[in-house]
Amino acid sequence: MEHNDVWHGQGLKRKTPEDENHGIINSFSLDDLNEDLFERILSWLPTSTFFRLTSVCKRWKSVPASSSFKLACSHIISREPWFLMVAPNLNQSIIFDSAESTWKRLTHPPLLQEGSNQNCMPVAASGGLICYRKLSADFIVSNPVTGSCSELPPLHFATQNQPLNAIVMSTVSKDQLSYKIVLVFGELPNLLFQVYNSSSGCWEDEAAMKRKVDDNSVEHDSTDDNVVYFLSKVGTVVANNIQRSPSKQYSSVITTTKSNEEVVYFLSSSGKVVACNLTQKCFLEYPRLLPIFSEYSIDIVECNGEMLVILLTEFLESASLRVWKYDEANRGWHQIDAMPAAMSHEWYGKKADINCVGIGNQIFICLNSLQLYTYVMCDLMTKKWVELPNCCINGQVIDFMSAFSFEPRIEASA
Repeated sequence: MEHNDVWHGQGLKRKTPEDENHGIINSFSLDDLNEDLFERILSWLPTSTFFRLTSVCKRWKSVPASSSFKLACSHIISREPWFLMVAPNLNQSIIFDSAESTWKRLTHPPLLQEGSNQNCMPVAASGGLICYRKLSADFIVSNPVTGSCSELPPLHFATQNQPLNAIVMSTVSKDQLSYKIVLVFGELPNLLFQVYNSSSGCWEDEAAMKRKVDDNSVEHDSTDDNVVYFLSKVGTVVANNIQRSPSKQYSSVITTTKSNEEVVYFLSSSGKVVACNLTQKCFLEYPRLLPIFSEYSIDIVECNGEMLVILLTEFLESASLRVWKYDEANRGWHQIDAMPAAMSHEWYGKKADINCVGIGNQIFICLNSLQLYTYVMCDLMTKKWVELPNCCINGQVIDFMSAFSFEPRIEASA
């Protein structure tokens, strides 16, 4: 008898290799994987998705505590950013998840719920960590995803008495196991900086910086002593000192040059950008973006390793919000993007304050005034500006002043 693919007597078809493979796929289960491969697969999931799946079974729920899982997570080069939102008297952690374009409420870290720490204010972020500053001027570092926290040793009393200009944080290693915090103190031109390194668990000795003066540096602008006008958080024109929202009082960023030199940028009290080269222990001031006596709101961000300036101005009965980059070769500012006029015009006459944070190609912008609170995401790659939905918690809209960007990393150690 000839062997055919179909047994006509029973009306049945003999299984082909494709049918057998389909059966194998249908019977496949993640439970059949060994622990190492199982954890490596889970490490690729978006953080929000992973936490939703931990309720599946006991095995999945125990994964976050596994050291090998954390190691697998550390090999993921980058994750879609979350933005920790800041508002007055906000004793809870609310984030905007950029991967899912949704607002989420996280469990507030227990240490930050203690009485003496309830008024802590986030001041810096890097990798998967957020740095908070206490009323006592001491610092707490937290992983908002896991809730883990650690208190940093107190600063030297003499340092605490100096005016604080900048607080920046950077993740030292790709495995998210170490970080450092840099503080810039003093009054121009007498600046100094101090570094906390988590690997040593202590503050390094403070170091003084001198003004960089040579043929290639930016010339010092003698108008520093003149009065500069700008917009305050409460919507009034203020002279002499920038009145920023408390969380952005130390608005600053850190970058690393091609020659591996670390540079901290911050806004001086007159609204000029100051660049502090920590490696060379020197600083310089960039030229003004706008003439003196101009009315504006300004902030600085870091995107893809570069410092950018965001500027909200009013001119000829219209408002404009533009992104600027400093051209070192030509020693001048040039515009790289701008909010569409139809969007920015809404802010004309509102005397708004902007608070911004950058990560990768994205800039998260909080625009605040007495009349409006708006949050906008700018993508420098696609040139798209998207207004985000309001955040509603228990049916109530919450207004935020500013935000800090971080990567939701389970493995980040505080």
